[in-house]
Amino acid sequence: MTKKLTLFETALQVSISLNKVELSVGESKFFICTAIGEPVRLEWYNPQGERIMPSKRMALHTETSRSRLIIYNAIIEDAGIYRCQATDASGHTEEASVVLEIYQRLTFRDVQSPQEFRHGETAEVVCDVISSPVPVVVWYYQDREITEEHHSRFQVLANNNLQIQQVTKADEGVYRCEASVEARGEIDFVDIAMVVNVPPVLSVFQQSFNATADYQESVTFTCMTSGSPDPVVTWHRKGQQLEPSEQYIITRLEGGRSMLTIRNIRQGDGGTYTCKATNKAGSQEREIFLKVFVQPHITQLKNVTAVEGSAAMISCVAEGEPLPDISWKRASDGQTFVDGDKSQDGRFEVRGRHGKSVLTISGVKLTDLGRFDCEALSRIGGHQKSMFLDIEYIPKFLTNHTIYYSWEGNPVNISCDVMSNPPATMLWRRERFTISAEGTANTRVHSADGKSVLEVTPMSDRDFGRYNCTARNNIGVRYQEFILAQADVPSNPYSVRLSAVSQRLATVTFMKPDSHGGVPISYYLVQYKEMGSQDWRDVKSHSIQTTVVLTGLEPNTTYEVRVAAVNGKGQGEFSHTETFQTLPIREPSPPAVHGQRGMGKAYRLGLVKQDDGGMPIVEYIVKYKTDKEEQWMTKLVPGANDFAMLQPLQWNTRYEVEITARNVKGLSEPTFYQFFMPQKPDITAESLFSGMGLGTVVGLGLGALLLLLVLVDVSCFFLRHCGLLMCITRTLCSKKTATSGKGKEIEEGKAAYLKLPLKEENGKESLKPDTIEIKVHSDNSIHTKPDDSKA
Repeated sequence: MTKKLTLFETALQVSISLNKVELSVGESKFFICTAIGEPVRLEWYNPQGERIMPSKRMALHTETSRSRLIIYNAIIEDAGIYRCQATDASGHTEEASVVLEIYQRLTFRDVQSPQEFRHGETAEVVCDVISSPVPVVVWYYQDREITEEHHSRFQVLANNNLQIQQVTKADEGVYRCEASVEARGEIDFVDIAMVVNVPPVLSVFQQSFNATADYQESVTFTCMTSGSPDPVVTWHRKGQQLEPSEQYIITRLEGGRSMLTIRNIRQGDGGTYTCKATNKAGSQEREIFLKVFVQPHITQLKNVTAVEGSAAMISCVAEGEPLPDISWKRASDGQTFVDGDKSQDGRFEVRGRHGKSVLTISGVKLTDLGRFDCEALSRIGGHQKSMFLDIEYIPKFLTNHTIYYSWEGNPVNISCDVMSNPPATMLWRRERFTISAEGTANTRVHSADGKSVLEVTPMSDRDFGRYNCTARNNIGVRYQEFILAQADVPSNPYSVRLSAVSQRLATVTFMKPDSHGGVPISYYLVQYKEMGSQDWRDVKSHSIQTTVVLTGLEPNTTYEVRVAAVNGKGQGEFSHTETFQTLPIREPSPPAVHGQRGMGKAYRLGLVKQDDGGMPIVEYIVKYKTDKEEQWMTKLVPGANDFAMLQPLQWNTRYEVEITARNVKGLSEPTFYQFFMPQKPDITAESLFSGMGLGTVVGLGLGALLLLLVLVDVSCFFLRHCGLLMCITRTLCSKKTATSGKGKEIEEGKAAYLKLPLKEENGKESLKPDTIEIKVHSDNSIHTKPDDSKA
């Protein structure tokens, strides 16, 4: 039974003023959508399927049955299919579409002319041109293409600029930068005058020209002059000066360049032309010869579109006198084909006759896509044109990823990627039902060039299963099936092991589960509890690492541990429960020690805690003594400290240290350490005398000299019984032989002491009032010792 259409449904029609529009970047355009019937709503949709809302660049003017869409300053991203949809009161919709193609026109950006360079330097003629796609740039000079093969000093750089090494006056002139976009047949050029500052000279870039007669062609002669003052250039033929006319166009440009263009060349225009430059200093002439031929001319060559796997026939027709020979060249690899040629695989064959050549390609492949050049050659010249072979083919799917996993409430994007020519329309089906572009409650379709993404948010088991992506163009149709599978929680990890178990720490390692459930694992959940307890404690792994450290454990306690994997779907089953026991509390391990000199008579010992045995270190017991003493000195250091300061110590002495750590369980084994205190630092003359005046320094020097003389005299008195002191002693002793107490004490062997200022090793006085004792014994020997106050 067929459905009967209502009046509104039969009468509702939609049309757009244009079907396909090409628009360059920056241009503006409007489209008018007209609905016939009784529409209640007219809406526009952009190429992404989104309803167009008015904005600065896209304006909408909608009436009852007419809507105008205006696109201002078009950009590349605006390209695509725009749809106008009309809806009547019953909800029935009709739509029309328009294809908008955006391209970037050939644009020369700020090309300067003339461009000046110095004689002998490397010149870079700048030609800044942009387009989409990227243009092909060819440089011409005097109507001839510039190639590195014939111009070793000329090089076209990667930025399309023309580089000329060791530029001379002969290089000066107008250079043509010609840019083309083959895909659109768009071509444009810019002439750039290059000026070389050199001594005056008259030159022509080309002395002979060939031209084709009777084809309304033109030829341009260029004469380059320089001098001071600027010369006047005139053109002559057969002794007569040529005046501007419809046939002769004389152009004078800045920089001393003069051009003679001969239009609509005929056979009689051949011969010698003279360029004459004249100024107050004199004149100079150059001759240019024009030879006229009827050269080959290609009259028929068209682009061809072929279907993949079929045959393509490309025809090239040329005229000329004599009749030219025609050859083909494939641009992709430079391979040439001439009449009678056949490729090794038999797919390419050329047949020609009477100025016509046909290139036949059997079993066309996608690799054959591209440009083919037809060249007509005779003994007087040649002519070349190019065509483009476009290949249409059935849609091809680009991905093998056809299985997707998700779960209820979790959206997933199923991507269908297609390559085709012409572009394919893409539809999604589910159990023989087409999913509309607007989607459903839990499906949405996102489309782009060669790509369609189906977003599915499963709400029940019915949403899982097979989805079909259909791609269709005028060549054929292809299908690709996707499976949306229901994800599951991961299986249980296994091989749970305990390592590095101490009193309060334990390291748990395990193997990844065999199945992640279809979606990646997020993390692992490790649970542990004391044996007999019902309360599990949770620890999450860092990312998906399979090693977890348990902290805060009780010593000498038995624990149970198990591991489960968690993904987006949820938590999987736990692994087999493993049991382990922490170590009991014991004495700490011996501490590690490192030391360094402190300030003055101090030494700093760094204390590094090792294994604390399960309980905090209460204190460190530090014993130390010199290597010549028997009795140990003890210093107690709190366990929270990381160093011990030993002071005051003796200079130039070796010390032995014994360090023991203590916790509540007891003492560790001792750690032994030795260090050496150096000699007492010298106080240099520089530090001693800095800041003193000249008089002070001289006074100290005289004092030191006097002290040195006293010490020498004392030494002579006791060792050799001579000197000033000996004379004074003998005089006094002769007067007091019976009553002198000191003489009697000396005779009795008692020591006498002389207090003298302490001397450093260099003989200078110390800043500190240190003293030394010189003890004189009955045997006239001298013994010195430091004052007891100076340790």
